[in-house]
Amino acid sequence: MRFLTLMALLLSLFSASLCQAAPVEVADEAGLRLNDGNLLIKIGEVSNRVEAKASQLVVSALGFLGVPYRRGGSNVETGFDCSGFVRAMYQQTAGLLLPRRASEQAASTEKIDKTDLKPGDLVFFNTMRRAFSHVGIYVGNGKFIHAPKPGGEVRVEDLGASYWAKRFDGARRVPIEASTAIEPQPQ
Repeated sequence: MRFLTLMALLLSLFSASLCQAAPVEVADEAGLRLNDGNLLIKIGEVSNRVEAKASQLVVSALGFLGVPYRRGGSNVETGFDCSGFVRAMYQQTAGLLLPRRASEQAASTEKIDKTDLKPGDLVFFNTMRRAFSHVGIYVGNGKFIHAPKPGGEVRVEDLGASYWAKRFDGARRVPIEASTAIEPQPQ
């Protein structure tokens, strides 16, 4: 049953990404230069790689549903706290090493508007009467995955739920080029 729920969630999250856009016609001189130099193709290739990493990150994170919360935890064997979960997902999936604490993760990432959230972005909350005291990974469709609290497990929740909406502290994007790159860990 849990497998079917996971598959249904994945299908709904990525169904929009299956649509193809129509080719763009380049009419002005600057556009022609961009097109002649294949710059648009190169930009598209980089964009596709980033989107693929984000999709892979979300799918990988969903594979950890049910792992218990543990304060200071940073691996599946012992459990995760919120920032340990985010850090482990980025390290294992994208090969990026983020800081350990939620507030440090917020400080080292790019602020984005909530309306610009994409799968793989980070969402922050004020759950302990201080800014950026909790973090999760946006999975799409207004949902995020996180390690919530002692006694809890890694789970997906709705950003619009009153508890999370009241405590929302901002959204951030991990800058690929600014992060410390490391080799992805085998899963």
